Amino acid sequence: MRKIRATYLAAATACIAILAAATLPAAAQEIQQLPVTPLNIGIHVIKAEVARSEEQREQGLMFRKKMGANEGMVFVFETPAGICMWMKNTLIPLSVAFIDAKGAILNVEEMKAQTLDSHCAQGAASYALEMNKGWFKDKNIKPGTVIQGLPQL
Repeated sequence: MRKIRATYLAAATACIAILAAATLPAAAQEIQQLPVTPLNIGIHVIKAEVARSEEQREQGLMFRKKMGANEGMVFVFETPAGICMWMKNTLIPLSVAFIDAKGAILNVEEMKAQTLDSHCAQGAASYALEMNKGWFKDKNIKPGTVIQGLPQL
């Protein structure tokens, strides 16, 4: 009887694992490697992954468990707009800087992991740069600061 229960338990566990994997988006099952570009904010150099397509922007930093101290992700938007970001399936807390077409930071927002709260640009943004939570504050980087090296629109 114990052997039968163990077999049923193993089969049930396998089914649950298969169902869980099937309900995750494909991006969650394999984190897509994106191109990387260096960005400069004063003396600070950032190694930023570039999310340009809609699919890449939707995936963003979801399901990542960590990010390096000067690593981030820059989201590129073809048309300047009042864009908003949220943290669904994002496991690490982040800060986001919304940036205009000239590279100037419009505003910086702090975002909690795994929330659906909207964090929006305070103006027409062409870029959003996500970094580890507190990165901009720790470096005294504020609205008006210009970021150099942003990908072409």
